[in-house]
Amino acid sequence: MTSNVTLPLWVFVLIVLFAAVTFASHFLFPSVRWFFRRRMERAVTRLNARLETPIQPFKLLRRHDMIQRLVYDPEVTQAIVEHAKATGVREDVAFERARRYAREIVPSFSAWAYFGFAIRAAKFLSTSLYRVRMVHHDVRLADIDPDATVVFVMNHRSNMDYVLVTYLAADRSALSYAVGEWARVWPLSRLIRAMGAYFIRRRSRNDLYRKVLARYVQQATGAGVTQAVFPEGGLSLDGSLAQPKVGILSYILKGAATANRDVIFVPIALNYDRVLEDTILLKAQETGDRKFRARISVVSRAILRKIWQRVTGRFHRFGYAAVSFGEPVLLSDIAGGVENTEALSEMIMQRISDAVPVLPVPLVTTLLLRDGAVTPAQLGVAFAEAVTALDDAQVHLPRGDCDYAVKFGLRALEERGIVVREEGRVRIADGQYALAQFYANSIKHLM
Repeated sequence: MTSNVTLPLWVFVLIVLFAAVTFASHFLFPSVRWFFRRRMERAVTRLNARLETPIQPFKLLRRHDMIQRLVYDPEVTQAIVEHAKATGVREDVAFERARRYAREIVPSFSAWAYFGFAIRAAKFLSTSLYRVRMVHHDVRLADIDPDATVVFVMNHRSNMDYVLVTYLAADRSALSYAVGEWARVWPLSRLIRAMGAYFIRRRSRNDLYRKVLARYVQQATGAGVTQAVFPEGGLSLDGSLAQPKVGILSYILKGAATANRDVIFVPIALNYDRVLEDTILLKAQETGDRKFRARISVVSRAILRKIWQRVTGRFHRFGYAAVSFGEPVLLSDIAGGVENTEALSEMIMQRISDAVPVLPVPLVTTLLLRDGAVTPAQLGVAFAEAVTALDDAQVHLPRGDCDYAVKFGLRALEERGIVVREEGRVRIADGQYALAQFYANSIKHLM
C-alpha cells in the first residue's frame, strides 16, 4: 500500500485534469450557478416591483428545460408520429427534427441582457436616429387583471419597430417578440434570443414545424408571458396597413383557452417621418419578392456615412418616430371569444388603425399628392385645415405650430429629393411619386 508507483508525465497530467474537471462539475460549477441564480432572482424581484406586468417564471426557465418540455409535449409527440408516417422516416429521426425546430424557436431570456443592455441600446439607437414621441399612452397595465396574459399588437412599418417599442415599453414589461428569419444571423441571433424573442419561419408549410411553434406559443400564453406580435405578419411594402393574419393569433387564443386565462390585446400604432427600408420595401413590392437582401457592404457604407455626417456636424435625424397606444381589447369581451378569431383580428387592426399617429412628412406628402404644385403658404393653409379635421389624439404637431411642421416636413422631403421647388411652388419630384405615396399611405385611412 505504501510502495511507489511511477507514471509517465502525460498520464499524471491527464489524471490531474480529470480530477479537476470532476471537482469543478460536482462542487464548483453548481455553487457558481447557485450564486448567480440567486443574484438573478433578487434582480428580477427588484425589476418586478417597478414593472406594470412582472416577468413570468416561464421566461426564467433554463432553455434546455424549455426545449425538453416542448419536444415531449403530447401534441408534439403525436405530430412526430404522424410526420414519420407521412414522410417514411423513422420516428427517432422525426423526433430529432422536432428537437431541432424547438432549439431554433425557443429563446434564452436574460434579464441582464434585456434590462441591462437591450433597453439602453434601444434608447440610444432610437433617439440617435429619430425624434421619438409618444402621442397617446393612456394605458395602465397595472389596472388590468394581473392573471391575464398581455399581448402587444402592432402595425409593422420598419425593423426599427422592435427597437422603438422595446425602449418605450421598458417600464411596462419585458416583451417576447416573434421575429422572422432575418434575425437568425450570428451573433445577432444570440442577442435576440437573450432578449426573449422567438424565431419563426413565416412561410413554412411543414406540419411538424408548425405544431412545435404552436405549442411553444400556447405554453407561453398559458404561463402568462407578455408577447409582442405583428398581426399583418410582415413589413408593409407600400406603407399602408395590411389585412391581419390569424396564424400566431390563433395559437395565442388556443393557449389561453387551454389555461383558462383571459388575454388583453394592447394595440400599438407606429409611424415614421422616414422608414429606413423604404426603397427596399418598394422594390420588393415591384418584384413581388419579400426576400430583402441587404448586403453587409451597403449597410456598412450607410453607417460610416452617418458617422461622418455626425462628426462634421451635418447629420440630421430622420424626423419624428411616433408611437400611440390604442384602447385595449379583452378576449372575454368578444362574443364567441376563442372561436371568433376573424372578428377579433379585425377589431384589433381597427384599434391600431384608429391610433396611427399623423406626422409632418406623411401629411405633407398627402397634401402635395392631392393638390399638386402649391406655394408654401397654400400648403400651410391646407395643413392647418387637415389638422383641424383630424382627431387631436392622433396628430403630433411639432412645437404646436402648423407653420413649423410644414417647414420641417418640406425640409426632410427636399433633403431626399422627394420634393422640389420651382418658381415659388413646391411639388413632388419626377420619379418620386411612389416614394411619396409610400408615406401618404400610412395615414390614408384617416384622411
